[in-house]
Amino acid sequence: MLKKKLVVVAASAALVTTTVVGGSVARAANSGDSEGPRTAATASTVAASSATVATEVAFKPKPIKWGKCESAGLTELGAKCGYLSVPLDYDKPKGKKIQIAVSRIKASVKKADRQGVMLVNPGGPGGSGLTLSSLGQYVPDNAGSAYDWIGFDPRGVGSSKPALTCNGKYTTYDRPKYVPNTAKGEKIWLKRTKAYAKACDKAGGALLDNLKTRDNVRDMDVLRKALGEKKINFYGFSYGSYLGQVYATQYPTRVRRMVLDGVVDPRNVWYQANLDQDVAFDKNMDVFFAWVAKNDATYKLGKTGAAVKKEYYKQLKALDKKAAGGKIGGDEWTDIFLGAGYYVFGWEEVASAFSGWVHDKDWKTLKTLFDDSNPQGPGADNGYAVYLATQCTDVQWPKKWSKWKKDNWAVHAEAPFMTWSNAWFNAPCLNWGGEVGKPVKVNGTKAPAILLISETHDAATPYEGALEVRKRFPKSVLVEGVGGTTHSGSLNGIACTDDTIAAYLKDGTLPDRVAGRKSDKQCDPVPQPDPAASESATSKADATA
Repeated sequence: MLKKKLVVVAASAALVTTTVVGGSVARAANSGDSEGPRTAATASTVAASSATVATEVAFKPKPIKWGKCESAGLTELGAKCGYLSVPLDYDKPKGKKIQIAVSRIKASVKKADRQGVMLVNPGGPGGSGLTLSSLGQYVPDNAGSAYDWIGFDPRGVGSSKPALTCNGKYTTYDRPKYVPNTAKGEKIWLKRTKAYAKACDKAGGALLDNLKTRDNVRDMDVLRKALGEKKINFYGFSYGSYLGQVYATQYPTRVRRMVLDGVVDPRNVWYQANLDQDVAFDKNMDVFFAWVAKNDATYKLGKTGAAVKKEYYKQLKALDKKAAGGKIGGDEWTDIFLGAGYYVFGWEEVASAFSGWVHDKDWKTLKTLFDDSNPQGPGADNGYAVYLATQCTDVQWPKKWSKWKKDNWAVHAEAPFMTWSNAWFNAPCLNWGGEVGKPVKVNGTKAPAILLISETHDAATPYEGALEVRKRFPKSVLVEGVGGTTHSGSLNGIACTDDTIAAYLKDGTLPDRVAGRKSDKQCDPVPQPDPAASESATSKADATA
């Protein structure tokens, strides 16, 4: 799954159970806001899977009528919002139209210095990117000011019309145990995920056949045309990096510059990608547990990573038997900790909640953290529904549960942290009603120079994927956050990385490409937090209050 928790808060069910973009940028970007396929692919769908280079999408869009944004944060930044009308089905361009919600913050430089439009996608799939037109302000050296920054909600997402939602109460409290140790437990989850798929089939109708990556990429090219641009610049986080890869494969002459952060491996979409993530997340959780142990003076959960890990699984076992406050069971406990495997942002909050539960039986803080990432109510499942609608139809997933069962038990033996939670997260693909296609064969040989960014131990989009994309895009350059565990963490104050982005956006300058299958430039990763420093800062603030 790939979920984007930070950039889009809770609007992004994604390639594992999450896709994330960095903390400070994300929070600022959202400030002021209320915030198994069963059918065969058609001939046109199969044709779209080839690497054939097209000049542009044939559809001619109407101009976007710009007006006031509903987001107070965007309004304060001078943004304008509107809707782009696109075909529901590009094979029927004169047929039904749907609306893509778009925002724009114009370049602040002289007209002669303007460098075009910068489309931004936060990932998911299913992440809302409407507020990300605000991202330009975080690029160092004022290098973002020469672009019109364009945020948009992909088809089916957020403010776009229609927005897919199937069951806003699907993520409930104290759900059935993730690990199916009994036949009964397995049947409960199979029934549950099948029911969700059926609810989406009923709610989505024809939309479910047209939420593939190729549809989003076509929308991007139509958006380019509606904005009156010959080429686009693009900043894609996580799944957004895959959108960038596919766009650059199909429309290479329409690409000017691209920054892809948290790089999806195009070889593994999407079943194998999730199994790979399970292993990577388990390793990152060991890093988190070791950090908690390092700060035992603050959290008092064990002096070694092994001890903290043992305590984590001890509590998981107990909560599987009896939910804290009748709400936070073992599943919810797992979900609360998931973010710690994605990025270092929020480590202190998760560790404090962990400690508060162990020492004081404070379950309300646990519930708050769970609710932050797992909203419930009408429309709350929008990101998850679109995530499935894209992943389940981009490519054919295994049709037999026996295959899933065998593979996930094998991975669980090595990486128990989230293997089964991730399996059930994706299990609706077994019964998904949308038309299945074949993924585009990513080929960047005709694309211009682009910038790739990845931390060494990114779990949501493992580092090997960045190396593979670097190989497929021979003019690309890869910046590595050495030793880091954060997913899609650019523009969060790491000068080495952020200044590289600024130089590239300013005049196209990139580090030299080196020989071999490795990164071209090495930078510090997003740093692990220091709870002692945070406590000291709090004490000073209290003393001067």
